[in-house]
Amino acid sequence: MNDLRLGVIGWGLRRSIGQIAHRPDAGARLVGLVDPDPLAQTRFTEFVGDGAIICPSLTELLALNLDAVFILSPDDLHESQAVPCLEAGVAVYLEKPMAITVAGCDRILATAKRTGARLYVGHNMRWFGVVRTMRDLIRSGAIGVPQTAWCRHFVSYGGEAYFRDWHAERARSTGLLLQKGAHDMDVLHWLCGGYTRRVAAQGRLMVYGDNPDRRAPDESYRVSFDQSWPPRALDRLNPVIDVEDVSQVLMELDNGVLASYQQCMFSPDAWRNYTVIGDAGRIENFGDAPGNATVRIWNRAQHYSANGDIEVHVPPASGTHGGADPLIVDEFLRYVRDGVATDTSPVAARMVVAAGVAATHSLRNGSIPVEVTPLPMGLG
Repeated sequence: MNDLRLGVIGWGLRRSIGQIAHRPDAGARLVGLVDPDPLAQTRFTEFVGDGAIICPSLTELLALNLDAVFILSPDDLHESQAVPCLEAGVAVYLEKPMAITVAGCDRILATAKRTGARLYVGHNMRWFGVVRTMRDLIRSGAIGVPQTAWCRHFVSYGGEAYFRDWHAERARSTGLLLQKGAHDMDVLHWLCGGYTRRVAAQGRLMVYGDNPDRRAPDESYRVSFDQSWPPRALDRLNPVIDVEDVSQVLMELDNGVLASYQQCMFSPDAWRNYTVIGDAGRIENFGDAPGNATVRIWNRAQHYSANGDIEVHVPPASGTHGGADPLIVDEFLRYVRDGVATDTSPVAARMVVAAGVAATHSLRNGSIPVEVTPLPMGLG
């Protein structure tokens, strides 16, 4: 079996995806990189070794006879980079969110459909052990038919990871309700079996906006996912901060499920909590780290019981993002080579962006209800 030839756009915070994909003489190898950052170029060359090619442009990268490209760049670049790759007939792994506008998503989908090039969007939380455990239990009928659901996301590293670089700018991210919430809204859609059709949202920039300690516009800063505490003491913030650090969304799905999503970027702890209530029970996770997470089900009438009626422990996993990154890369490489069915979906990724964009519009316009832009005919 010949190695798939892989290119990469962006060797920054998500470079672990590319590192996992590099399997020389075992099915796939990294060939070339586009990234203007000298440190990224050095890291890529050191990791790949002999034969690593640094390309000054996407055109030169696509000239390397590639089988697939990993697009791991900032969100606002996804559309402009994915379209030429698909036009060239190269399979694309596109980091979530697919784009920062609905029109951008639809352009990417239309290009993939017209060219026949394989498109895969990296919603890796579909491979989280806790999410898959809940999905499997729900599909088994453990709680009956889902009727309502919610997610609370506490982001203790929010200031460090999202308010010191481009994430803090509407022009580059639309907002954290889309950028960060894309993961959780996709999970809610997956667990509940539908896409959001109507939203109403509220939120504000409550903590980081009045912090005067900003870095200069020409000063670079390499963010991390460390926890900074207390949040008001954070230094060297991004020069522009115009996204919200608290967001709350009410969602009506196209199958009638009512759901909500809450996000806080200055919580002292970090975790996600999903709850889905069906017509025959309730399911909820406690913790989300493999080996340290439990999924519980309540399926009989009772006063509250902390341990529920059924308790499932999520087994340990190895690899970045709770073991999800190796699994999603494996699935993408199988998809490139064999065209196998996948647990991710470009249409689902588009519908998450559409929901996030609609919710952000509602949030910034007096919490008015907003209809989610439907998928154009022919792109499903």
